[in-house]
Amino acid sequence: MSKKIHYSWVVAAVTFLTLLIGAGARATPGILMIPLGQEFGWSRATISLAVAINIALYGLMGPFSAGLIERFGLRRCMVAALLILASGIGLTTQMHQVWQLIVLWGIVVGVGSGMTALVLAAVVSTRWFTAKRGTVMGAFSASTATGQLIFLPVLAHLAVGYGWRAATLTVAAAALVMAVVVAIFIRNRPVDVGLRPYGESEDTPLEPIRPAAGSPFKLAIDALFRGLKTPVFWLLAGTFFVCGASTNGLIQTHLIPACADQGIPEITAAGLLAMMGLFDFAGTTLSGWLSDRWDNRKLLAWYYGLRGLSLLYLPYAFGLVYSGLADYGVSPFYGLGVFAIFYGLDWIATVPPTVRLATQAFGKEQVGLYFGWISASHQLGAAGIAFAAGVLRVEMGSYRTAFLVAGVLCMAAAGMALMIGRGRFIAVPQPASAG
Repeated sequence: MSKKIHYSWVVAAVTFLTLLIGAGARATPGILMIPLGQEFGWSRATISLAVAINIALYGLMGPFSAGLIERFGLRRCMVAALLILASGIGLTTQMHQVWQLIVLWGIVVGVGSGMTALVLAAVVSTRWFTAKRGTVMGAFSASTATGQLIFLPVLAHLAVGYGWRAATLTVAAAALVMAVVVAIFIRNRPVDVGLRPYGESEDTPLEPIRPAAGSPFKLAIDALFRGLKTPVFWLLAGTFFVCGASTNGLIQTHLIPACADQGIPEITAAGLLAMMGLFDFAGTTLSGWLSDRWDNRKLLAWYYGLRGLSLLYLPYAFGLVYSGLADYGVSPFYGLGVFAIFYGLDWIATVPPTVRLATQAFGKEQVGLYFGWISASHQLGAAGIAFAAGVLRVEMGSYRTAFLVAGVLCMAAAGMALMIGRGRFIAVPQPASAG
């Protein structure tokens, strides 16, 4: 007779779906940028401002959501986040002015998505898993890719066939359904169902843990000031800043408009992002597995270096689309297809080793608060380049400069990753090799 499934896997499955819905919400602006511009006459720079605010709040909510989880519990915070997300997205169908776009999509949806972010993934993976923690975190990170894989083509078809409002209402409805699922199945900690974390020794005392006392705001701020005194915090936050700039901020927000500049239909461009999502699901899940076994600093260096090369290649990939290669039997989308595969394998692969390094540096119980600020840095980088790329597109007529700058930043991040644990920087223990 097979053993009963550990409840940690139920919590992991529901968390994966929650993160997937949040990823679908964050991917939606790439679909809406052109329809909103056509209907309301808003420029890409104007829409990019709302997206930048959304991304910034998504990141800044991370440490405070960790404090809220510590104070009020996992289930309550997840349900609240999904309801905020559904409300904000649903109300965007009624907007007619720029300030409404900024308030609803920038602020409300930004706060809701920030509570269903990688901090949530870090808290669940560290609370509920001792064994296979890196693999689980890899799967959680990959949910971002899966969200794109599922939502982007569907939303693109809805936006083209039925209008952008139908696309946004679909995401809002999915968030409402997920809120019900979370309320039924999520528990705050393993001890709440009489269990130890998956893989924990049976000798570990099974004792209830009291919620953290004090203000969630103070918990988060205290963690920030402690982290700022730690060199490894600066390195992890700095590399993650580049990660956000080179993924959410640039490619997720601007690839579809960049393709439109080249005459590539929105549905085809959304398919490219979905392809990236498919390959990132494999790449990030593998990254989680590797982070349990290999030197995480070297993994990060490889990931940022390869991502930088792919972004430096992207302007030339666009050139290949209309370079006349089709006359020689080469697919007209060969260049972008190569980019989608190469970049997709590396999209969110940086998350598992970053979380593991943060856990090793700051401890299992505190990692949510510290990784919240590291994740905030990720989204500040994303917000900055989301807005800057929109401005560069208006001023220079193309995204070429934005792609090249992001590529150079990734190469610099590769060097920063190797500095963790060296010289005056705090040494972070590495997992023993499995071999």
